[in-house]
Amino acid sequence: MEDYTQIGLQEVDENYRAFVDKFKRKLTTDDCYTPENIYNAVADWTRKEYGLEGARFVRPFWPDTDYRTFAYAAGDVVVDNPPFSILAEIVRWYSAQQIQFLLFGPALTIITGYKPGMHVCYICTGSDVVFENGAVLKVSFVTNLETDGTLVRSAPDLYDAIDIENRKNVKQTKKELPKYCYTDDVVTAGKIQWYTQHHTPFKVNRKDAVFIRSLDSQRAAGKTIFGGGFLLSEKAAAEKAAAEKAAAEKAAEEKAAAIRWKLSEREKEIQRNMNR
Repeated sequence: MEDYTQIGLQEVDENYRAFVDKFKRKLTTDDCYTPENIYNAVADWTRKEYGLEGARFVRPFWPDTDYRTFAYAAGDVVVDNPPFSILAEIVRWYSAQQIQFLLFGPALTIITGYKPGMHVCYICTGSDVVFENGAVLKVSFVTNLETDGTLVRSAPDLYDAIDIENRKNVKQTKKELPKYCYTDDVVTAGKIQWYTQHHTPFKVNRKDAVFIRSLDSQRAAGKTIFGGGFLLSEKAAAEKAAAEKAAAEKAAEEKAAAIRWKLSEREKEIQRNMNR
């Protein structure tokens, strides 16, 4: 047995916490408990979008419970954040039971569970959400509330509603830093990193730069250049302007060079059949 008389109390406490942590259930993406204000924003949008004022919204997804044994009543609408790992299974079960639902899901893979004949709609918002366990995920939604045959859609108003509430949560958990931009007369390490990442050569001679921690206009406002920067000579500032333009062109070229997949003749025929 360890002799606690030979080590400090703080170390004993840390050892004990480490021992206890071994037995705690590890969090996964299925443990992303939805902040109340985010849920309310989604629920409010759902009521207005689908004319469900007065309907009972239910949330059957809780740890160590089975959503299939929940006491659903006629007319219930499931609006909830289910375990992402079994989302496709959940959608199939609700569809078979003819239970109305609008469910959170992973933004980039929300449509992977689709099968022909499924009467569902994918609402692709790609909304950033900071969940109660600290996880930051992009979410979209799947529902059977669309009655006009819509398979996939955007929802700018839903995105905005979630974004407003998520920003409130972010501000509560961390200080939101202001974003600054500078003229060509100032260069920072971050800006030169951007040139590097876009394959743009740029260098400044010692005689053309003076290290500064803030501009006079910033100092008057109590602000500084994060990490410091260099005040450039007119010659170096002109070279920086040229590098900025070149890097922006490189960024545009990289975007344009992205692989663009085209339809085959078989897929074009499918399109023509849909038109008929």
